[in-house]
Amino acid sequence: MWNAVWKDWANYPSEWSLIHKMKKTFFRLRRELSPWPRLPGGAHFAACHFCDTLHEAEPLAEGKAALCRCCGEVLYQNRPASLARVTAFSLTALILMVVVNLFPFLVMDGAGIRTTLNLVSGAKALVASGSPLLGIALALFTIVTPLVLASGLLYVCGPLLFGKIAPGATHVAKWLNRMEPWNMIEVFLLGVLVSLLKLDKVADVNFGIGFWAFGVVMLCMAAAVSGIDRDELWDRLEVARK
Repeated sequence: MWNAVWKDWANYPSEWSLIHKMKKTFFRLRRELSPWPRLPGGAHFAACHFCDTLHEAEPLAEGKAALCRCCGEVLYQNRPASLARVTAFSLTALILMVVVNLFPFLVMDGAGIRTTLNLVSGAKALVASGSPLLGIALALFTIVTPLVLASGLLYVCGPLLFGKIAPGATHVAKWLNRMEPWNMIEVFLLGVLVSLLKLDKVADVNFGIGFWAFGVVMLCMAAAVSGIDRDELWDRLEVARK
């Protein structure tokens, strides 16, 4: 019986080749998703951000962190599945930003008038009411910066999942590092909540789908930015370049 089964399988080389390709793809992805490749060329060093003590940067297991032997500050961390997490959270943030701008952010009912606002209409309203700087700041810090930051993280980390480096990824990574402090989604949401305490006395204010989507964007952006250690990102870019 087993000989007959073996002969049947032997008559289907395409199935064997498909299994072989799937096996090669699995091990290739497993190898490319392996944690933190180390740069060749001998010992590498990391300086403490707090006390400037120089340490030899040794490889870490996933989920572990290297601490300064003098002050105890974290030098670098090996976060598990870092590239996959950054890519997934960045892509989710981009999709949700479309939802934020398509659906209402706030719905206000007062004096028989219903007003629907989203981020774009809010920025336009500020410009039209004589506050162009506030309108531009709103659009820049809550629309442009999150979109650019999420797109840049996806552009840099997505190809690294497969051991490739995108054209200009090094320059993009440098600009992402500079733009990160300007991602102020949580500050805007806090300001909205404080303003609602005053608006609630003169109008009935309801949160729209855009507001809740924007809150999830805030969480996704925080997870994406903190999903990979900066030293690991630069090591992966250097290894992929070679």
